[in-house]
Amino acid sequence: MIPTKVYDIIINLLPMIILFSIVMILTRLVTMLYSKEKIIVYKELKNLLYIVYCFALFNLVTTTDFESFSNNFIPFKEIMRYKTTNLLFIRNVIGNIAIFIPFGYLITDMIKEKAGKCNIFIQTLIIFLTSLTIETIQMFIGRSFDIDDIILNVTGGVFGFLIYVLSHKIYERFPSKYQTNGFKLIMFFVSVLIIIGLFAISYEVIK
Repeated sequence: MIPTKVYDIIINLLPMIILFSIVMILTRLVTMLYSKEKIIVYKELKNLLYIVYCFALFNLVTTTDFESFSNNFIPFKEIMRYKTTNLLFIRNVIGNIAIFIPFGYLITDMIKEKAGKCNIFIQTLIIFLTSLTIETIQMFIGRSFDIDDIILNVTGGVFGFLIYVLSHKIYERFPSKYQTNGFKLIMFFVSVLIIIGLFAISYEVIK
């Protein structure tokens, strides 16, 4: 069963998701018709998933309940306040790591697909700049900047990168009969379910 909070965020984002999905689909159809590019369904779905996830991620980190409006620019100051057995540790530390694991995985997949390479330094820089942008925006919408959130987000993103690398090393060992677009489409839907699960858990933890 989908948690109520997660269901609400999906419903709130639905109009925007539908709009951008239509724009993306139409744009891709036109460009493919002009260039006579072959349609690979799982790749198109992955690109769409990435956009939807970014919307959901931004909504999650900018609309959840917040208890303090003071900025923190000292690394590990907030993290060290919590005992590992404390609920706030799970909420503020584990939660901020978990929500960026899918982001790290997706951004790595997109870069690998387009450039044919995986570079942990480039991916980490993108994750860092994304989290930095989110934290900076929060200072202007009545919330606060927290350097510890950036550290935790980057940690989650790096985990996502490592999961991507490990999963693809395992996939490369599969028999060639499984290395087809149809099988990749199945794996895509499995990935979606995992991402939704992580997002749902994260939302319930840090709400």
